Amino acid sequence: MRAPRPEPPSGAPEAARRLDRWFAGCPSAAVAFSGGVDSALVAFWARRCLGRERMAAWTADSPSLKRSDLEVARAFCAAHDIPLRVLKTREVEDPAYAANPVDRCFHCKRTLYRALDAGARGTGAWILSGANVDDLGDYRPGLVAAEEASVRHPLLECGIGKDLVRALARSRGLAVWDKPASPCLSSRIPYGQPVTAEKLARIEAAEAWLSARGFPVCRVRHDGDVARVEVPAERIGLLAPLMGGLRDAFAALGFRGVEIDAEGFVSGKLNRAIGTR
Repeated sequence: MRAPRPEPPSGAPEAARRLDRWFAGCPSAAVAFSGGVDSALVAFWARRCLGRERMAAWTADSPSLKRSDLEVARAFCAAHDIPLRVLKTREVEDPAYAANPVDRCFHCKRTLYRALDAGARGTGAWILSGANVDDLGDYRPGLVAAEEASVRHPLLECGIGKDLVRALARSRGLAVWDKPASPCLSSRIPYGQPVTAEKLARIEAAEAWLSARGFPVCRVRHDGDVARVEVPAERIGLLAPLMGGLRDAFAALGFRGVEIDAEGFVSGKLNRAIGTR
């Protein structure tokens, strides 16, 4: 027997009503869907309010997207009867992106929104993102690209942050409600070091190795030819018995060295370098 669904926080019912009102004014929607909980909630709400004929989720498939996240996106849409369109984006081939400047995300999102606009052109659909109010507290050049493309942000516009996103997703039975944040693989490469398809594949394989051994929350930072491994601080000690196999596996992937970050996993850690430039 399944455990009873917990009651959502007191703010969740009002947040749900705000979303209902927001979508009541939306003619149709093309949701930029990464497979994460934020865009999943937007896609779910669009399907709920607009129906299958007036919305679709659009996922950008490129070397910077984990294959596991693509499969999560496919499974989520199948489970909730959401039309899914997979776009083959080629941002890695864009020199402005591949050079990995501090505004790399701007170039990525610009590529995505242009492709989405072309795909949804003529339907009258609004392009929607999963940005929420907590995203305003970090460096997010992708929001600049969104503004240029007239993208709408239902969660942000309704004043909904991450905790409420997860509460709403959990209360609606969405399997991704507790999915860890999974930014694009390029975010593991320090700014100024080129992004290549080969590096992205190496990072993905290294993180998959860690995940298969009980570290689903991890980052493998590709710094030159060194893998800098981050796992939650309280779990660093659990890596010790794995170090022999880890070094061999990472060497086979093409890394010449492995370092364990003693601070532990911190989301967005590479953004710290921006303030030193």
